[in-house]
Amino acid sequence: MIRVWLAMILAVSFVCAENGMIRYKSRYTVDETTKRLVEILREKGVTLFKVIDHAEGAKRIGSQLPPSRLVIFGNPKMGTPLMRCSPSIGLDLPQKMLVYENDSSEVMVTYNAPAYLFWRHNVPADCAPELQKKMSLVLEKFAKYAAGIE
Repeated sequence: MIRVWLAMILAVSFVCAENGMIRYKSRYTVDETTKRLVEILREKGVTLFKVIDHAEGAKRIGSQLPPSRLVIFGNPKMGTPLMRCSPSIGLDLPQKMLVYENDSSEVMVTYNAPAYLFWRHNVPADCAPELQKKMSLVLEKFAKYAAGIE
């Protein structure tokens, strides 16, 4: 138990330096990266709630943004137990990944670090520790697959 808590503290310390976000550089375009992310979500039986095209929204108001898509997805088997431990984590669930082109024309996949979310919402380290670890591993796997890092 102490090891789990210590690992969480170390992870949060590292992640906080990155504003609680994890980023991967994609080998693909925003379109292809988003397609790959949606593909793995469906393959794994994860609920896909919505893909929001921020650049399309900007066009509607006569403005421009580089390509940017927010993919919203979740799994009640993972989220429900965590919400029982700390209901406020529902503010950050379902999960989201942002696929966007940055100022250097690199395509990035970014998501909220689970350790940061657990810290932010005071999820006890002994509350569903196997789900906390699994969430981190699964999100990393999804992001890396979408980015072509496998």
